[in-house]
Amino acid sequence: MNATAVADFFQFFRSYVSNPWQVSAIAPSGQSLARLMTQEIVPGTGPVIELGPGTGIFTRALLRRGVPERDLLLVEYGSDFVRLLQERFPRARVLWMDARQLSQYELFMAPASAVVSGLPLLSMSPRKVIAILSGVFRHMQGGGTLYQFTYGPRCPVPRPILDRLGLKASLVGRTALNIPPASVYRIRRRPKLRVGRDDEVQSPEVTF
Repeated sequence: MNATAVADFFQFFRSYVSNPWQVSAIAPSGQSLARLMTQEIVPGTGPVIELGPGTGIFTRALLRRGVPERDLLLVEYGSDFVRLLQERFPRARVLWMDARQLSQYELFMAPASAVVSGLPLLSMSPRKVIAILSGVFRHMQGGGTLYQFTYGPRCPVPRPILDRLGLKASLVGRTALNIPPASVYRIRRRPKLRVGRDDEVQSPEVTF
């Protein structure tokens, strides 16, 4: 483990001790999870929003994928992480805010092509999860995708919330190399089915 990784571990651990419900993990995500989270993202198709980037493990994976740093919007609530992100990614836009406030603000950027989320949705109330997802899809292109990881056995967004917001979730993959093992889900808007010249309905499909 190099010096940066050691420093990140202790920074993450301190943040976990001070606010375990916000951070939810005692160590940063690993490289295998970072690759799984970002493997489907296509550079040049639009800005990418990252929620809860922490020490920037997914951010660096996005840069390795070829996403320009200037196309990254990093939304972080932890003040210590915000300062770290500003130092490491000076050309990215870093917002110090709670992700559930996304729907309340204009981001003054083109709609995002993808959102990468490191937020601990399983520890959040349904109301907060709904607020976050509503904000995410408000600022995303029509065909955009939210990538969300979880340490749980199934999608961290319950089906009733997906149904309410007109979303569908599918498994990208799992990695046993991360500590702890994790799964990644893609969450998208459900396609609309045209039933008449002026009427549209959303497909009821939800996959897990």
